Amino acid sequence: MKINQNKTINPVVHFLVNNAVPLFIFLLVIFSIPLSGLSGTFLINEIITRFSRDLPLILALLIPVMAGMGMNFSIVLGAMSGQIGLIFLTDWQIAGVPGLLLAILISTPIAVLLGYFAGVVLNLAKGKEMVTGFILAFFMDGIYQIIVLFGMGTVIPIITSDILLPNGYGVKNSVNFIGVRQVLEKLIPLKIGQISIPVGNFIVIAILCLFIIWLKKTKFGQEIQTVGNSNEVARMSGINVEKTRILSIIISTVLACYGQIIFLQNIGTMSTYNSHQPVGVFAIAALLVGGASVTKATIPHAFIGVILFHTLFVVAPRAGVTLIGVPQLGEYFRVFVSYGVIALSLALYAWRKRVEKENERKKALNLKRSLLAEQ
Repeated sequence: MKINQNKTINPVVHFLVNNAVPLFIFLLVIFSIPLSGLSGTFLINEIITRFSRDLPLILALLIPVMAGMGMNFSIVLGAMSGQIGLIFLTDWQIAGVPGLLLAILISTPIAVLLGYFAGVVLNLAKGKEMVTGFILAFFMDGIYQIIVLFGMGTVIPIITSDILLPNGYGVKNSVNFIGVRQVLEKLIPLKIGQISIPVGNFIVIAILCLFIIWLKKTKFGQEIQTVGNSNEVARMSGINVEKTRILSIIISTVLACYGQIIFLQNIGTMSTYNSHQPVGVFAIAALLVGGASVTKATIPHAFIGVILFHTLFVVAPRAGVTLIGVPQLGEYFRVFVSYGVIALSLALYAWRKRVEKENERKKALNLKRSLLAEQ
């Protein structure tokens, strides 16, 4: 978000404040790459892999920001939906692209239902959507755990006993997606030298980006942006604000569902009870690293963020070993960066809003003085 500029604001300071987070992470990346000792080929391959599998989840955050709802921590609900689809896919032992499409088919209605529920809840907490979404993710996590741990194998029939716990019900802690592992990556194989290009993933990313661009240009997209700018103006324009906000969250949840399926098919395995938990924090942190804010987030922000954030994730552990000989430092640093970036971005946003209000107050005061002087 750009703050109002006046003659007292130094342009350099203005640039640094508006880009503090991406600049800070960029400097950390530049500092850590030489210390990591990783080869250029390995690093490029890792960045391409993480970019292609993580970006869809980050793109799922853009629509709610357009609607003025801030960062959607409740995309975790979409991730849960995707995981349920993959569990049934593994149970029915359907492999390849048909299996992946079946997982999408199963999980989409679940994501729509959960997205509608999240939208209704967030409408009741206007102005506090991010905190509410964060708590809502915890609440729905409990429901998910009950369904997967006690419902599957009892109320919900499971054909393949290999994915169940020894007691005959409840899914195992880890599920392997052998049939659909890296289906997208292998769909159109391309290798340039020692660098592998997952063309299938990039095609999906291109489709998602084109969908978001197209959505912005539609009547509904214009309504979303109007709601994001001002609920009052939107209502006076005849827009159903509550419905628009709910639909924005539904779209975000469905995109997050697809993003989690893409992510897990690349990994090839899933931690049944906690793979979805860090999705919201990591995706939001990556988007904020790209220079986004709670009121403005674009596709370029997502691209820049995923590259910087995940490059740091690759090089930080090795850099930690080089510096003090403790590999765990890199792991702790990842968590610190994830939560720290969110906290810093929100603090900067609050500061900018305060500066804007102060500038508006000064302008109003100066205008009042000018009018009094003319009289």
